[in-house]
Amino acid sequence: MLGSTHGTLTTDSRRARVIACGEQPSPVVHGRPADVDDLDVSGRPLYADVPDLDRFFRPESVAVVGASDADGRPNTGITRQLIAWAERVGARLHPVHPTRQSVFGIPCSPSLADLPEQVDLAVLLVGDPLPVIGELAEAKVKFAVAFASGFAETGAEGAAAQAHLAAAVRRAGLRLLGPNTNLNAFEKFRDDLDGPAIALITQSGHQGRPVFAMQELGVRLSHWAPTGNEADLETADFISYFSEQPEIGAIACYVEGLKDGRSFLLAADRAARRGVPVVAVKVGRTETGARTAASHTGKLTGADTVVDAAMRQYGVIRVDGLDELQDTAALLARSRAPRAEGVVVYSISGGTGAHFADLATAAGLPLPRLSAPKQAELHQWIPEYLSVTNPVDNGGHPVGDWRGRKIIDAILADPEVGVLICPITGPFPPMSDKLAQDLVDAAEQSDKLVCVVWGSPVGTEAAYRETLLGSSKVATFRTFANCITAVRAYLDHHRFVAAYRSPFHEAPRTPSPSFRKTQALMRPGQQLSEHAAKQLLRAYGIRVPREQLVTSAAAAVRAASLVGYPVVMKASGAQIAHKTELGLVKIGLTSASQVRDAYRELTDIARYEGISLDGVLVCQMVERGVEMVVGVTHDQLFGPTVTVGLGGVLVEVLRDAAVRVPPFGEDQARGMLGELRGRALLEGVRGGPPVDVDALIEVVMRVQRMALELGDDIAELDINPLMVLPRGQGAVALDALVVCR
Repeated sequence: MLGSTHGTLTTDSRRARVIACGEQPSPVVHGRPADVDDLDVSGRPLYADVPDLDRFFRPESVAVVGASDADGRPNTGITRQLIAWAERVGARLHPVHPTRQSVFGIPCSPSLADLPEQVDLAVLLVGDPLPVIGELAEAKVKFAVAFASGFAETGAEGAAAQAHLAAAVRRAGLRLLGPNTNLNAFEKFRDDLDGPAIALITQSGHQGRPVFAMQELGVRLSHWAPTGNEADLETADFISYFSEQPEIGAIACYVEGLKDGRSFLLAADRAARRGVPVVAVKVGRTETGARTAASHTGKLTGADTVVDAAMRQYGVIRVDGLDELQDTAALLARSRAPRAEGVVVYSISGGTGAHFADLATAAGLPLPRLSAPKQAELHQWIPEYLSVTNPVDNGGHPVGDWRGRKIIDAILADPEVGVLICPITGPFPPMSDKLAQDLVDAAEQSDKLVCVVWGSPVGTEAAYRETLLGSSKVATFRTFANCITAVRAYLDHHRFVAAYRSPFHEAPRTPSPSFRKTQALMRPGQQLSEHAAKQLLRAYGIRVPREQLVTSAAAAVRAASLVGYPVVMKASGAQIAHKTELGLVKIGLTSASQVRDAYRELTDIARYEGISLDGVLVCQMVERGVEMVVGVTHDQLFGPTVTVGLGGVLVEVLRDAAVRVPPFGEDQARGMLGELRGRALLEGVRGGPPVDVDALIEVVMRVQRMALELGDDIAELDINPLMVLPRGQGAVALDALVVCR
């Protein structure tokens, strides 16, 4: 296996390699210089460095630079809000203004240097924060907030200004929120709500308003981080910090663009290891950067495809709308791990139950058939002619008396049931009022999740506003779709966390002997010939066909006899991307005369097309198996990514592929195969034998090792087809394309 090929490097030699690859010296991890155990084989950190943001959210002292109390000035309203916030969090506030003696009756300092004490946080109400950064450094301020706009959001010139600001912040040794942020971090949060809280991260302040408003429905919020342009502090920093806070039950994010893919994954890994759910709306379709169009793999992965796969890989729950963000985050924050995964739909209408059950089943929720004894128990209170298999239809009348609670308790007592969902499509008092109260009372006595969909468009009914929203144990929704999305996320999250093992813990720290063998094969900025590409694969232990590279017809005949008929012949040259389309592949050759003719034809076509060859490959013919594609592409956010999918000539037509961001374990590699629509082909169809899935997984893992070690040197790698043979016979890379960076 790959682990047995690891070489060893000293810390000094490892750092030398990092610098030689054009990277910066080892970064800081956990507040100290990183050593070899903190870095992966490419010199990247393996652990998120969690910023200590306690003094940002709960400072002891605050400076407001540019404070004002003049009528009609924008800074006046902001100053007033900051004074109120400082009082709530118990912070001493110091206005800073060069010409004012006081602001709102508070003594004012002319500059940061004149402050009466060292402050934890400086809020910059200035048009250009850059000149102030040096003063902040001299005053040893820990955190700063810049509201000013006109930076990266405005184009290239603004991006350059933001880069200067970020560099100044790094030199100053402080942490900056913004620029182009707002006052959301200083909102007034309700302090009368109990239970685990939601922490909110948004790049657009207005998009966080619906989640913030959930406090009025009884859902607790503890923090709001409006990251703005993320010149310094970014979404990943706040995910890492929030995942360490014991009062936070879930993190809700609105993300327009990720600043750094690696940092985001490290933060998501930290949250996953601590079991803290991260729910995110991710908008935008960023460009993946310049990419050679030669490989099939490059055409299978776009920026959003990689973002989606990376989030799924690390357990980040991606939702589409702000309403889904609210409901899913609230459910995950307030609910405990399920006792069982079975979902039961319970309603007062057969039509309602059937409708909801159809949608839930289509979404993948497990709706088990209730056992015969449980059905018999339910029929004590529900007429025999009504179905109680799941969904459970009570017909309506039992809800109005003592039977209603008996039914709910009996369902929740079933050991196969972990979630009870009751869709109430509209108010029907007093029946719906009694049903809502029974559900709340039962939830208070149960350790299982009870969900209610209150379908009334009005939302002013007492059963909804008081009974359901007044319960911290019942999860209440307004739509079928949001309930199903949230419950599926709830089950998926706890299943994911239970099985999660951080891939960073297993990431290789030092280059393998294979890495050293391949350095002579690299051709910066060029595409390798098939022969050279296969040498690269062979160095990493990936099986290729028996083959020889020849430069004459006579040599081709001799090679064919050694390889064994029938043979395949291919032109091999660095300029060739897709040989089949150019007629540069001949298959099924069974005689010396066919081999001689094929050699002449291949070289004639290459000469006519102006293609330079390093020779012609005479290859073993491998026929029986399933054609797959395994490859590596370079994403601008996440770096090297690994793709596996159905291969051969239909790869770009079917586009059936799965993506992962290294490092990942064998379980994730198997999960990739499970995502393929055509995975049944691997199990054998129409009498065909099942293929060697273990060999396929081994190739994926070896390709991942190549991505980790050679990711800075390879723009694209494409094994297509990888012929996966019947079980026990392995897998063979029939063709390969490598484009160097």
